[in-house]
Amino acid sequence: MASPFPFSAIVGQDDMKLAFVIAAIDPSVGGVLVFGDRGTGKSTAVRALAALLPKTRVVVGCAYNCDPEKPAGLCEVCHGHKSKADLKSALRPVPVVDLPLGATEDRVVGALNLERALAHGEKSFEPGLLAQANRGFLYVDEVNLLEDHLVDLLLDVAASGENVIEREGLSVRHPARFVLIGSGNPEEGELRPQLLDRFGLAVDVKTPTDIPARIEVVRRRDRFERDPEAFTKHWAHEDQKLRKRIVAAREALAKIDTPDAALERAARLCIALGTDGLRGELTLVRAARALAAYEGDDAIADSHLSRIAPMALSHRLRRNPLDDSGSATRVSRAIGELFGA
Repeated sequence: MASPFPFSAIVGQDDMKLAFVIAAIDPSVGGVLVFGDRGTGKSTAVRALAALLPKTRVVVGCAYNCDPEKPAGLCEVCHGHKSKADLKSALRPVPVVDLPLGATEDRVVGALNLERALAHGEKSFEPGLLAQANRGFLYVDEVNLLEDHLVDLLLDVAASGENVIEREGLSVRHPARFVLIGSGNPEEGELRPQLLDRFGLAVDVKTPTDIPARIEVVRRRDRFERDPEAFTKHWAHEDQKLRKRIVAAREALAKIDTPDAALERAARLCIALGTDGLRGELTLVRAARALAAYEGDDAIADSHLSRIAPMALSHRLRRNPLDDSGSATRVSRAIGELFGA
């Protein structure tokens, strides 16, 4: 299997990389939506981050990547073992599963294993893409072109963290907790509001216009393609430092203080922007907490909220016919008025 491009070697795209790191530190943030030009490193960054992260411990032979250390989240088969000691485990790389636009519902959720049914007369479940993505990343390119019935399916699973199949004589449920990563080009169609709201963070990426940055992108990509092993080895130290930083942030997450002042700031900002519901505030606070942990701070501060707010809130704003400025500009303006910066 070809080695992925090192995450630390990706030039620019700082917002996108930070959003991915935050989602990796705290998956409850709710996934990342990346809209922008083709060829800006969206899929490269997802695969690079997954390769960077520490390997996960899974139950050997389990189709759902169950965690033997968390009995409450085991699938029906693993849960059926008498004791945790019966579950053999091994370390596996964090999965990155692609959901193609043309995928059928059976391919996504799983279906009856027809080969076994015809050959042996047995009803057996064939796990789908959601099973493969459990405890990893589910990547949907051109997510704005995804068929409506698959969008509805993803909404249900993303909300519950569980995939339930009741059809063809099958009754199966299994864990399906993943970080949903969507990418696309806004010129090719808008995303349904229901799905758009489910993404915790959203960032726009653009093709760099700075000549030195473009040259460096081409130089690094060319070096990687000519000698992937040497290039990966060259960046291994930087990736290792980032891995340790992410692991430390995960461990510190529960200890980060969330003062009432920060909650009030988040609430006032969302009210000023007119966001619907409370999902924006929850996401903003969770992402700010993850950022504080990543930066080695003890509590959420204004600096964390203001850094994360454009990612957490821009895609949740209603269109204002009297204000033709972009949503990110509106968020930045509100931050300036509220935070005095």
